[in-house]
Amino acid sequence: MAPLFASCHAAHASLLLLSPNPTATAAAARVRVGGLRPRRLRLPVRLAAGGTPPNAGIPDPTVDDDEWGREPPASPSPNSRPVVADEWGEPGVLEPEQPSGADAPTNDDEWGGDPKPTPTPAPAPEEDGVLEELKRCLADTVYGSGLGLQASAEVRGEVVELVAQLEAANPTTAPVQAPDLLDGNWILLYTAYSELLPILLAGATPFSKVEKISQEIDSRSLTIVNASTISTPFASFSFSATASFEAQSPSRIEVQFKEGSFQPPEISSSVNLPNQIAIFGQKISLESVQQLLNPLQQAFASIAGSISGQPPLKVPIPGNNRAKSWLLTTYLDKDLRISRGDGGGLFVLAKEGSSLLD
Repeated sequence: MAPLFASCHAAHASLLLLSPNPTATAAAARVRVGGLRPRRLRLPVRLAAGGTPPNAGIPDPTVDDDEWGREPPASPSPNSRPVVADEWGEPGVLEPEQPSGADAPTNDDEWGGDPKPTPTPAPAPEEDGVLEELKRCLADTVYGSGLGLQASAEVRGEVVELVAQLEAANPTTAPVQAPDLLDGNWILLYTAYSELLPILLAGATPFSKVEKISQEIDSRSLTIVNASTISTPFASFSFSATASFEAQSPSRIEVQFKEGSFQPPEISSSVNLPNQIAIFGQKISLESVQQLLNPLQQAFASIAGSISGQPPLKVPIPGNNRAKSWLLTTYLDKDLRISRGDGGGLFVLAKEGSSLLD
């Protein structure tokens, strides 16, 4: 047994002499593949008879959890700046953010501009020219129609079409609130389906004629004066009706008639008869009648002098619902007004002095 023990001891001693650093020898035995270090395996530990592992008091060595065995990166210092990478992967330095100032005041306008009230657009020159042409065409159409009483079906149809076009292009959307345009004396050019029919019929007799029907509006006193004048070969008669009005909407007023007035007749100094008249389609000459009336001209002149200067006869109108009506203005400008009454009547009027009356 001694020689065998001695030979084993000699072999072991020779190994120690060849490897002076056992630790280096163990390190050299490690195999590296691709520059990576293989993970260290933890073997299960058998418990001793008392249930306590043999290395219970020794802490485990630090283990690198990187699956490739690489060394963990060094922890950055608290004062170092974070390293950022640009889009190409190159390292960069995060620029410090500048403190933002207070936002400048902005407006609620979606384009950033100051909100401004929308002014009422003035009619374009082309539109104004179209209105002037329509107004002149309307005045020419109703000319010679006896204020609408003698208008044919064709004329009435043209008037309806022209009135509809003017009402659609009304430049004054609130006529009641435009006293500078509404106030004044308005001369009737045409009417249809209105309460003026009895007056027009009276002027359609052979020896009478409706000279003028007018309406004067005063917004300051809230009054309306409707006046009519009928002439005959012997005299002319004028009468009027005064009413107060109240605004019901920007384009509608309610009218309450208060008083009727009859002016003294103006007697003609001479009898002016037409040369002929038409009765039931037959023309009758009046030359012989004119010769018989010539001696009476002196008498008519004296009567006219005595009547002139007398005050008008005023008659109060009872305040009932029949004396009330309303008037709707559907078109208004400086020289033309179109209105509609509660009875379905249509009124086309031109302001006194307008070129539409020429």
